Formats: sequence, C-alpha cells, structure tokens
Amino acid sequence: MSESEIYGDTRVAAGIVGFADLTLGDRLDAVLEAHIRAGGGRFRGVRHSGAWDSDPVIGNGAKTAGLYSEPTFGAGLDRLTRHNLSLDAWVFHTQLGEVLDLARTHPDANLILCHCGGPLGYGPYGGKQDEVHAHWLAAITKIAACPNVTVKLGGMMMSLASYDYGAISAPPDSTTLADYWRPYIEPCIELFGADRCMVESNFPVEKMGIGYAALWNTFKRIAQGASVADKEAIFSATAQRVYQLPQK
Repeated sequence: MSESEIYGDTRVAAGIVGFADLTLGDRLDAVLEAHIRAGGGRFRGVRHSGAWDSDPVIGNGAKTAGLYSEPTFGAGLDRLTRHNLSLDAWVFHTQLGEVLDLARTHPDANLILCHCGGPLGYGPYGGKQDEVHAHWLAAITKIAACPNVTVKLGGMMMSLASYDYGAISAPPDSTTLADYWRPYIEPCIELFGADRCMVESNFPVEKMGIGYAALWNTFKRIAQGASVADKEAIFSATAQRVYQLPQK
C-alpha cells in the first residue's frame, strides 16, 4: 500500500525485524528462509532478547542468564550472518560483556545494540545512577571499538526508570527528557560516531511516559549541535545502511 504512492511519499515498513530462536541449530535455516519468503524482500534481521537479571522485579526478556554466551547461540548467529541478516541485541547494562564477546568472536556479524545498551535504574539499581552510569560507560566504550556494532539511541523510558514517569501528572516535555537521556546518548554518538548511531522511537512502549512528537523533539534537542551530515546519519542514513533499506 505504501509503495503504491496513493498515500504520499512516506514509506512504511521498508524493513522488517522479526524473531527466530538462534539456538535452534540445524532447524534455524528453515525458519529464516520462511521469514525471508514471508517478508517479500523486506526481512532484514532478527531480534532475540538476551535481557536477564536475577531480580524478578526487573522483568526478563530471556528465559535464562547468559544466553548470548551459549555456543548454540553463537552458531545461530553465524547462520544468521550467512543469510545476510542482522541481530538486534537486547540486554541490560550488566550484560554488555556478552555483546562484546559476540562482537569480537563473530566479526562478520551485523550487531545492532538496542536501547543504548539497557541502563537500569529501578529495582536493585534504584538510586544508583552514578554507579550504573560508570559501569555502563566502561562497557559501552569497549563495544564501540568493535566496528561491527551499531547502537540504537533511545528506548530508555522503560529501563532507565529511576525517573518515575507514572507518578507525575503529565508526561515530561522534550527538554526534561533530553537532559535526562543526554548522559547516555551523547557518549554513544561520541564513541561510535554518527555513522554507527540511529535514533529509535521504541513506540508503543515509550507511550508510558511521552508522546511521539515530544520524543522526536527530544532527539532533535540532543543532536542540536551536530553537523548536518551527522544529523542525517543519526536520523536516517545509518538505519538505511545497517538495515539495507531502499533509498528514497
């Protein structure tokens, strides 16, 4: 429908990231091939969450700890790479070492780190912002040295929850959120470079704390001092390249 041009110039869902269990072994190829057929040329990669914490209040995306370190997962990543597909890697900041190991041991893999690396600010991490940021920064610096990793900027409305979005009478404005996220987003841009950074909306999850327009303005405020070329990379070109999206 979007490609028909009846609805204007906007191109919706030019690329699709789905799910496949990378620990399936020999059965994985058939799953990926089915996704590729169903995607009609739009299937670009897999998101297989490895997010896990021992405290149940955090809410885990993975069934077990250390998923990304399992040999079966690494073998699945190799199969994914042979199909020219990317992995959206979703972990918490305490697990960034697993992503680093994947990047180093699978240098041909196209790894996309979700949500600025998942800094946590609630549960056992509540009130420990300085400690969390120090841990996160040390880990993200090492990952940025791996040229096969790109980072998504955003997605911290749920995980950086020491700012209690649910307890205030109205959503934060873009200035407030920009100030809150800047200590994570600005180091990512500096360490990875604009050509390995891309903004993400993370909707509908982000609706718990902010509207779409205000979120967009948040990113614009944070990137305000960037060059025109860097803004183009962060807001479009990096995603087009990494997800192999058609150019407008």
